[in-house]
Parts: sequence; structure tokens; C-alpha cells
Amino acid sequence: MTEVIVLNGGSSSGKSGIVRCLQAVLPDPWLALGTDTLVEAMPASMQASDAGIEFAPDGQVIVGPEFRTLEAAWIEGVAAMARAGARVIVDEVFLGGADSQKRWQKALGELRVLWVGVRCDSVVAAGREVARGDRVIGMAASQADVVHRGMVYDLEVDTTHAESMECARIIAAHVS
Repeated sequence: MTEVIVLNGGSSSGKSGIVRCLQAVLPDPWLALGTDTLVEAMPASMQASDAGIEFAPDGQVIVGPEFRTLEAAWIEGVAAMARAGARVIVDEVFLGGADSQKRWQKALGELRVLWVGVRCDSVVAAGREVARGDRVIGMAASQADVVHRGMVYDLEVDTTHAESMECARIIAAHVS
């Protein structure tokens, strides 16, 4: 039985919409947690600090040592929730590509995980980014490919032309 679904994709690739649709179509309750939840939980002072997380004007995301410490605790906490019986969908942006995946793999250990790559053409993601109005312009384009470097997925979906519900149904068909 799948215990954790990890969605990895760049900013504005459509992960959050897929997560909401997965929660609607999967038969059991699933918690939705992700990098945005972690960033929102941090003190505001860490969102503009060399030690925390910075969003550069060009869309680049820079993380420091304090962020990494809290992120490691966060990942272990998410894994602990899954081990305790919560089914979890993780909405992530693996800025470190395969290194980011390895951190999660280590924490998730023996849990049954479905690894899903969420791809979107960088031009389409950039258009969504502008329409959203709550993102630093340039983040979507800078992350569209880098988050997938060296990744190993069980499944990939592409939101360039597919709707969130269509992608969610494809993913749900792979959840056992």
C-alpha cells in the first residue's frame, strides 16, 4: 500500500492543483504537506536571511544552513507522520535535484513511496507565475528543468496541456 506520494516540480508547474485533486479522488484521507508549508511556518526573519531562505529578484532561491537544519527536521517529521499511519502527499521543489531526493529517500526509508515528476513547459509555467501574482517572476523558468536533474521517478505527468484532475487520475491509478 502506498503510504507517501512525492510530487516534484518547479514553481507554477501545477503541483498544488494536482494535490487538491488527488485528495478528492483518492478513497482514503491524505494529508497535503510541502515546501510552501515549511516556508510559511518559518519566522519571517528567515525569509530574508543568508542563513534562511532568500528569493532573489531573478527568481533564484538561495537556502542557508538554518533552513537546511529546519528542512531536515521537517522531512523527518513528515516521515514520522507516515510511519504513524497518516497517508501523505508531499508537494516539493527539489532545487538540489537528485541530492534532494536522496534526503527524502533516507528519511522515508522503508515506507512505500510513489515518486512523481510534475513537468511543465517553462514558458507555460512562467505565464502561470505572472497570472498568480504571488511569485517572484523568473522562478518558474529557472526551476522548470533543474528540479528534475538526476531524478528517478515511478511516474511523470506533464501539465503543459493536461488539467490537474487528469494528472491526478493518472497518479491515483498508480496508488496501491
